[in-house]
Amino acid sequence: MGLELPTDRLRIREWELSDADAALKVYGAEEVAHWLTPEWQPVNDVDAMRSVLHAWIEAGPNLVPPAGRWAIVRESDGELVGGLSLKLLPPFEEDFELTWALRPDVWGQGYATEASQALMDWAFKQGIEEVFAVARPNNTRAIAVARRLGMEWVGETEKYYDMRLQVFRMRPA
Repeated sequence: MGLELPTDRLRIREWELSDADAALKVYGAEEVAHWLTPEWQPVNDVDAMRSVLHAWIEAGPNLVPPAGRWAIVRESDGELVGGLSLKLLPPFEEDFELTWALRPDVWGQGYATEASQALMDWAFKQGIEEVFAVARPNNTRAIAVARRLGMEWVGETEKYYDMRLQVFRMRPA
């Protein structure tokens, strides 16, 4: 059984292939895709999104725990509103990165912060010593979420993804 993590308004759960239509509204949206990592390939249709979900689901058991990718579902209506991941940052794959992506129509409702906080709390209980978030310097929304999470700004680097990024870090309290 995979991760099922409730928050006040959301549920973080494993991805399912049946999520493809809803996931496309997140990862297929230009406003979202623009900010994703450089290796992200645009997802333009449901079949492509289903293939991405299939790859994520298949890769899950092979990831270094507690890494993974999860869907964010709104409890009030069961709507899939976004996704989260906890993955190893390149190039040395020793630092865990927290990522979030939401449908543009739900931006500004605090879902990214709520879901990310729950996932970080869970990750720390799994023994992770620190979690990083990276953002392009002009990605004001991602930077604002990192700050609302209480993440400490540690500087800028080109170490990850071969581009200049703002780096934020959280350690267990």
